[in-house]
Amino acid sequence: MSARGATLFLAMSVIWGIPYLLIKIAVEGVSVPVLVFARIAIGAAVLLPLALSRQTLVMIRTHWAGLLGFAFFEIIAAWYLLTDAERHLTSSMTGLLIAASPIVAAVLDRCTGGEHLGPKRIAGLAIGISGVAVLAGPHIGGTPLAITEVLLVATCYAIAPLIAARRLADVPTLPMTAVCLTFAAAVYAAPAVKTWPTSLPSTRVLVALLALGVLCTAVAFLVFFALIREVGPARALVITYINPVVALLAGVLVLDEPLTVGTLVSLTLILIGSVLATRRAAPPSAAPAEAERP
Repeated sequence: MSARGATLFLAMSVIWGIPYLLIKIAVEGVSVPVLVFARIAIGAAVLLPLALSRQTLVMIRTHWAGLLGFAFFEIIAAWYLLTDAERHLTSSMTGLLIAASPIVAAVLDRCTGGEHLGPKRIAGLAIGISGVAVLAGPHIGGTPLAITEVLLVATCYAIAPLIAARRLADVPTLPMTAVCLTFAAAVYAAPAVKTWPTSLPSTRVLVALLALGVLCTAVAFLVFFALIREVGPARALVITYINPVVALLAGVLVLDEPLTVGTLVSLTLILIGSVLATRRAAPPSAAPAEAERP
């Protein structure tokens, strides 16, 4: 990985490791539609003025299908499911379940004409799935819907980068992000108005919403698209190797969420599985070609 790729990777690992903590804080003071709308609207307000141009209008006209597809999977569906799930799950558990994204991405990439899944990658899928089972199993009886929602989010997060890489590869990062956020904000505007809080939320909630909108949305998407173009969609999701660690530490240190042996075992299995499932095949050796020279 290049120095630029490594820098983008580390930045995204942290930036998208803390939203689970911030969502857990914010959802205590506002409804799910309000939280999602606020996050999206703040991000759009930051980016849209920087992206308005004639070229942006041309981009919308020529790439509207890809933009709608990305906005739906990465923002509209994923963020509602994620926020709703965190009403019932700890932030750390949510972050760990999302770590299944590279595993799902590896399968989807292969099913849509991507890289071949060799024995090591198949073993990685099995190990990663077993880690999800270890983490989710004890909670199935109490919060099956919330766990299902998070696993659907992981699937959405696996689909969106494939759309970005295959349908939006030639689209500039800034206008693409601004347009997707603006469209998503329009979708959530009416539900947010219907459930708007009757009194001003606490400072803690407002700070969480602001951080979600500016850092974890506006800044994060710019960095994430740059990472996809630098290392590819499947490898971009490797940020989830560190995301769950950040989410786990934040939940334990800030919200006093429990740290159990089962959690650590599942974290280890999911990360090992993700590494193996997204492992590239070694390039063919140049030795045979050299040997054939006269």
